[in-house]
Amino acid sequence: MKQTRPAPDIWLLICILALLAIGIIMVYSAGSVLAFRNYGDSFYFVKRQILFAVLGLAAMFVTTNVDYRVWRKYAKPILIVCFIMLIAVLIPGIGVVRGGARSWLGIGSFGIQPSEFMKLGMILFLAHWLSKDPGKIQSFTTGLLPPLGLMGVAFGIIMLQPDLGTGTVMMGASMLIIFTAGARMKHLALLALGGIAGFAALIAAAPYRLQRITAFLDPWSDPLGAGYQIIQSLYAIGPGGLAGLGLGMSRQKYSYVPEPQTDFIFSILAEELGFIGGIIVLLLFLVLVWRGMRVAMTVPDAFGSLLGVGIIGMVAVQVIINIGVVIGLMPVTGITLPLISYGGSSLTLMLTALGILLNLSRYAR
Repeated sequence: MKQTRPAPDIWLLICILALLAIGIIMVYSAGSVLAFRNYGDSFYFVKRQILFAVLGLAAMFVTTNVDYRVWRKYAKPILIVCFIMLIAVLIPGIGVVRGGARSWLGIGSFGIQPSEFMKLGMILFLAHWLSKDPGKIQSFTTGLLPPLGLMGVAFGIIMLQPDLGTGTVMMGASMLIIFTAGARMKHLALLALGGIAGFAALIAAAPYRLQRITAFLDPWSDPLGAGYQIIQSLYAIGPGGLAGLGLGMSRQKYSYVPEPQTDFIFSILAEELGFIGGIIVLLLFLVLVWRGMRVAMTVPDAFGSLLGVGIIGMVAVQVIINIGVVIGLMPVTGITLPLISYGGSSLTLMLTALGILLNLSRYAR
């Protein structure tokens, strides 16, 4: 008699579906004014978001039912394809420029963002590489340096687009995998110092990044320039109070908060649903991260454990950066809120990755 596999973690699945539903509602509420003004259709963004959600859920269903160990076999080819797409983006006539960054491949309004797929591709490869010989990571030259070099090349190509936000999430999730794999703390401390120096150099190399830093420290020093987004975001969050102004009643979405359906959607959510609505969303993310880490700690092999850490790390780092930017604790970086913000590549990729996490939960003890 054929043995049936256990069902995926139900709490993990509930959190994913609840956040996705909230995201669809908020994409319509936050983006309806801009959609009508630019496209003559208040439902423009939400219709596309629903399409991306359906595609993402289909991909999540597939990855939930594919044994996670299969990905180990294809980790290297997937990473190579991700690198090819990243390089193709930089070629004039192939890559598409949107929002000042050459980050897209596609035709017309439909496109994919290869840097989003690189996040998952790097996680899969590092989980495969570092689980082959667990003790090797203790050596800096033969264990730690090769994956760091690979991460550095990917980050460098992403920065040529430029896309500091996505690159930061990829590096953050990758470093969590390396830490979990058993890298020495003194090596990680040296890398942290080097990372800070490199980050400072990146900021100094581009004037707009320096403006974002100064705007973060004192947004009111340039209220109509670099500080505009943060100020308008805080103006949205403040009036929300405890219970909010009511769903659909945001005032800041009327051309005050730029692109309110993407990076700053949480500020509109806080304005309309208040502190209570914001806390509910944060609690859902907290439960998702908790259950995901629980899965990563109880899967039967090192590859599955590192893969789970990478996926949940990608979610956690992205949430922390997005919320930090929206409430003025971090400089503006252009990071979407997972499962909530409008975006095809980011939503589809996130649901695909979470499907792998759900499959891991089938084997967790």
